[in-house]
Amino acid sequence: MAAGITTSALGPPDYKKALEQFDAYVEALGKCGLSVIVLDPLEGHPDAHFVEDAAVVTPEIAIITNPGAASRKGEVTSIAAALKPFRKCVWIQTPGTIDGGDVLTIGRHVFIGLSDRTNADGARQLGDALAGFGYTWTPVPVAAGLHFKSSVNAVGRDTLLITQPFAAHPALAGFDRIVVSPQEEYAGNTLLVNGHLIMPADFPDTRQKLQALETPIIELDTSEFRKMDGGLTCLSLRF
Repeated sequence: MAAGITTSALGPPDYKKALEQFDAYVEALGKCGLSVIVLDPLEGHPDAHFVEDAAVVTPEIAIITNPGAASRKGEVTSIAAALKPFRKCVWIQTPGTIDGGDVLTIGRHVFIGLSDRTNADGARQLGDALAGFGYTWTPVPVAAGLHFKSSVNAVGRDTLLITQPFAAHPALAGFDRIVVSPQEEYAGNTLLVNGHLIMPADFPDTRQKLQALETPIIELDTSEFRKMDGGLTCLSLRF
């Protein structure tokens, strides 16, 4: 795990503590009404536990990504095998690159972040594949943060939790926006699951803002995944 890609200066993750945090995450998903499939470790791919980056799944199709980091490209085959019993799979082709962490689907519209990991060709391929099922899509440049969902996440039907750099972004103008304080930017990666919000622990200002939604909140310690630039959405594919 510690051999994965990170820009963090928080030090190496504690593997035992990471396993405990992961088990708590799986338990929380179960409490939200989901059945969880836990994949086997993927030797030689220390970032593979961030499964969200390897695919984008809708009710109609699974799109297997072409990750933007060269060291992660080998992760997609195992994800495709896991998804094949549930969805038809199509693949993003080179030169397109895309990470699932850059893709936010709200209803029938998809926001695709253009980041260091997701390029314009990958976004176009994804958008074209989903357009065949009636989806529309908007590309959004990501100037700060690893992925689009590092900074923008849905916390309600028409409500986004966003970091300050996206607070006035014109692509998000049609939504109610809860803005995370600069001191709590990591809490912007909060996960909405079946009418529950799973958020990282120890971000009291963000929790207070989210309580106004009157949605049940589950706080989880994700300190070890944060050290590897990961968050709550990264650790699962929900469908």
